[in-house]
Amino acid sequence: MTKKKNELFEWIKALTIAVLLAAIIRYFFFAPIVVDGFSMMPTLHTQDRMIVNKFSYKIGEPKRFDIVVFHATSDRDYIKRVIGLPGDTVEYENDTLIINGKEYPEPYLEEYKNQLIDGPLTEPFNLESIIGQTTVPEGHIFVMGDNRRQSKDSRHIGTVPIEEVMGKTSLVYWPISDIRFAE
Repeated sequence: MTKKKNELFEWIKALTIAVLLAAIIRYFFFAPIVVDGFSMMPTLHTQDRMIVNKFSYKIGEPKRFDIVVFHATSDRDYIKRVIGLPGDTVEYENDTLIINGKEYPEPYLEEYKNQLIDGPLTEPFNLESIIGQTTVPEGHIFVMGDNRRQSKDSRHIGTVPIEEVMGKTSLVYWPISDIRFAE
């Protein structure tokens, strides 16, 4: 009888440790997320399932063109691409991204740009017309969805405080037929 009690205790202990480790990993390091909507098309599709690396920005800062997940509201997270970093000027002119006076190519948009027949993918703007400042404020990032005509992003919600960013994401793990690193 004692042997069965010891075996049961060992199983309970092992399961408890496994559950605690899973909770710690999910809370501090990695978490699954489901893409909801079309704002990141063609890079990401609605219902793609991804892994968010929560640890990446605990030891580093967001980089231009990272795909990030952030708390947009108390009950909703958004997935967008980092366009502007703190101190950057950001503008669009003739469907071209200009940061700090330099043009930047956006190869992830070429598929959509080639399909257009009715004007630019991204309407012209500058930061001052959107946030009332000429540069991205310290401690904030400027984000945009790849599907520029269908994205609620920093052009609508303003810059995103870095402390609201959950982490970086690039691994699509579902559907299995579409496993890939999104860039």
